Amino acid sequence: MLTSIGKFLKKLRVDRGEILKDMADKLEVTVSFLSAVENGKKHMPAAWNGKICSLYDLSEEQKYEFTTAIAETEDAIEMNLVSANLGRRELAVSFARRFSTIDDTQVEEIRRILQRGDKK
Repeated sequence: MLTSIGKFLKKLRVDRGEILKDMADKLEVTVSFLSAVENGKKHMPAAWNGKICSLYDLSEEQKYEFTTAIAETEDAIEMNLVSANLGRRELAVSFARRFSTIDDTQVEEIRRILQRGDKK
């Protein structure tokens, strides 16, 4: 079953005139792995988020579509905190603990804060 991520990736490569092998080569994976991601059989690696944005020089609108596709597809997010300082670690853990109790107003506030950071 084609996922939101799969639809986005397929549209991106078709719009750029690429076949699976072209995108797989750019992402340094096998064609079968990319196909499995597109078809929802494998999860998209987290590293692809930034990699795809830079490799394909995505517009702000495309970045939004990509982020939305990720949000629609993923049911869990993993964060690597190895190089994060204590303040960032505490923020990540605090957010994770309170995630299910954040109301819609708070979600919009947090989203606005994060979007301001994206524009820098």
